[in-house]
Amino acid sequence: MWKAIKDRETGRIRSNSFANRFKSRRILSLQLSNRKDFVSPHRGSVNSLQVDLTEGRYLLSGAADGSAAVFDVQRATDYEASGLIAKHKCIFTVDKQHDNGHKFAISSAIWYPIDTGLFITGSYDHYLKVWDTNTAQAVVDFKMPGKVYRTAMSSMAMSHTLIAAGTEDVQVRLCDIASGAFSHTLSGHRDGVMSVEWSTSSEWVLYTGGCDGAIRFWDIRRAGCFRVLDQSQTQLGIRPPILKRTAVSSKFFSAAKSSLGGQNRLKTLQSKHAGSQSVKGSFSAKASTEKSRQKRIHPGMLSTLDRATAHYGVVTGLKATNDGMYLLSAGSDSRIRLWDIESGRNTLVNFETGRIQTNKAIQLDTSDDPALVFVPCMKTVKTFGMWSGRTTLMLRGHYESVNTCCFNSSDQELYTSGADRQILVWSPGGSVEDEMVQDEVAEDKDNWSD
Repeated sequence: MWKAIKDRETGRIRSNSFANRFKSRRILSLQLSNRKDFVSPHRGSVNSLQVDLTEGRYLLSGAADGSAAVFDVQRATDYEASGLIAKHKCIFTVDKQHDNGHKFAISSAIWYPIDTGLFITGSYDHYLKVWDTNTAQAVVDFKMPGKVYRTAMSSMAMSHTLIAAGTEDVQVRLCDIASGAFSHTLSGHRDGVMSVEWSTSSEWVLYTGGCDGAIRFWDIRRAGCFRVLDQSQTQLGIRPPILKRTAVSSKFFSAAKSSLGGQNRLKTLQSKHAGSQSVKGSFSAKASTEKSRQKRIHPGMLSTLDRATAHYGVVTGLKATNDGMYLLSAGSDSRIRLWDIESGRNTLVNFETGRIQTNKAIQLDTSDDPALVFVPCMKTVKTFGMWSGRTTLMLRGHYESVNTCCFNSSDQELYTSGADRQILVWSPGGSVEDEMVQDEVAEDKDNWSD
């Protein structure tokens, strides 16, 4: 600790690397917090958690008893054990007794990405509601054709205020808050849509995962999906053999120079080689034209003709990385896959096996530095390295199945909820002062210390 501070003072390490070093140390020491406790008002399984994107202060939760609650993460409402344990009670709650409350389970609860004045809930009662946080009243509601599994809003949208809703219907519906009506529908899945996720690099791109095992990429400005992920299409062998071709050509010309030795003969060989390359180029040109003809099919037809699957079962969770380059997916086949968004191919990162819920949507989350993935695996929460797939942490504390993982990057805290109706806080072990004292004691020791 002290050594890192000295290196920062002398300019040996940069400010970003200095901050990332302590963030990574804190994240890798996550444990069940004994200083912060959320008093859950829910009487059913907590299905959704999200921290607001503007301040990182308010936690929104939705539960199976039809209630939604808001907590203040930073300011406690009460203290116990002589002020050592901070109790965080909900600021307000909306339940079935409310005039506009949901009648059945809330499956998804998300914040309006611009500010905390609005939040959105989706329920099994076939309704999606937009709530005013200040008055706790529903200002807009949308009637869906079936149960609402998951909702999402783009965190970087500047041109639209659309809510993507995945329901037990095969179509993905986009709800416009400004007009209070459906903008349009996205058709392509052959079964219900259990997970939806907006791109973190484009406000027009949407990712959806269905009960048919397919993950589809949509550009909401055009008809049909433009990509369907296939688990058999990997990144192996997609690079052109440039080095091999240059080696063959150089070997060919060197052999011609050594055997014949004449410049005229070498020119004829070069002309023949160029002629063969032109013939090959003509064949490649024909192949490219055939591919272009195939791509000219209407995109709406492509979505119905392509039967590729990303998982052997239901796609229960999706999470795009913050840099917008990769997409994480979880399925009922108890597999976690990492996809390259640009190429749409499977990166073949072998995540260690773990049991994942099969009958409902789960909520994944990630951290940037270090690159970790938080996955609910039945009664535990497993933390995997994003590039290695190895289990770095295994968090145990829930008595029933875990449904959601929500990582707060500003405080390096993890919030989880499950079927035991509890919301647990996982905080970094120890404090900065403790680490400084430990480092100081370690530096004072010598070879003669006992």
